[in-house]
Amino acid sequence: MSDILKNTDAHTQASFSFKNRLFRFIWIIVYAVLFKLSPRPFHWWRSFLLRLFDAKIGKGCHVYPKARIWAPWNLKMGDYSCLADEVICDSMDKIIIGEKVVISQRARLITGSHDYENPKFTLHTKPIDIKSHAWVASEAFICQGVTIGNGTVIGARSVVTHDMPAWMVCAGNPCKPIKPRAMKEE
Repeated sequence: MSDILKNTDAHTQASFSFKNRLFRFIWIIVYAVLFKLSPRPFHWWRSFLLRLFDAKIGKGCHVYPKARIWAPWNLKMGDYSCLADEVICDSMDKIIIGEKVVISQRARLITGSHDYENPKFTLHTKPIDIKSHAWVASEAFICQGVTIGNGTVIGARSVVTHDMPAWMVCAGNPCKPIKPRAMKEE
């Protein structure tokens, strides 16, 4: 339910349909009363609430009470993935998170921006895709349209503006691949 209104003037008009804004209003109330105030270990409860708003949440997911999801219907999480406290999923477009992914505290996943060269300052969105076994460390900023490869580590406070390759450790502003991610034998 993207419902972005095309060619609207962001200075004078809403960028989303009334239906979208109504569902987000209802979600904000549910989030404030039932989600954010729920006990920390109640991951099953928060997953249930997200599913009520059409999020696709896999089994064993850990979504912490202070994680903020803008539009749950645009969130898909694979099995055993995690959204830590104070993660912001600005899900104006799809956010797809694979299996066994960790999104650490205060990371930001931002799917929308404005065309600053357009006098109407129009909104545009692109999905974010984080593949399985990735780790997005604390306070990383993931921009719209980015794909993070399988097993990739994004370092703390990195700013990811382009796709990152699989099984690499990546960091910086702008984020760049640093070295391969070598997994140890158990």
